[in-house]
Amino acid sequence: MNALRDKFYLASGYASGLCIVLIMLIILAQVVGRFFGFIVPSAEDFSGYALAAATFFGLAYTFHEGGHIRVTLVIQKWSKRARYRQELVVLVFALALTSFIAYYSWHMIWESYVFEEVSYGYIPVPLWIPQIPVGLGSLALTIAVLDDLILLLIGKEPSYMPHEGEITMEEL
Repeated sequence: MNALRDKFYLASGYASGLCIVLIMLIILAQVVGRFFGFIVPSAEDFSGYALAAATFFGLAYTFHEGGHIRVTLVIQKWSKRARYRQELVVLVFALALTSFIAYYSWHMIWESYVFEEVSYGYIPVPLWIPQIPVGLGSLALTIAVLDDLILLLIGKEPSYMPHEGEITMEEL
């Protein structure tokens, strides 16, 4: 099960990287196109969609790998019990916040689909299509936070702690 979760987070990271490569290819096509006298229609729109997808796909992987910024200056001086409670409160709050974001991301996708919203660029794109990565990425982040909350509750070390190097589950 642990290997499956790791593959899930890694796939999310690869999807983010793929979107960054896609941005590079779109911008490169636009530069080459200008050199040869043609335009790439809606290049800015598609690179913007890929940027949003890269951002949201990268959230779960970055959280799992401990890449998000945590300020441990104060909590490293706390007792084991106080730090455990702090981690618990922060993860519960993060789960509530990421669940809210995931729910309303999918609600936004549904509304865009129902109202048949399209982009205003050269190429009209139904907006629900580029919004799907936002929903998937926010759902993946919610799963990552829930995963670490469960690990903390059963007495194991959350995935982000070993990457900090200062605070470990044994110290809690």
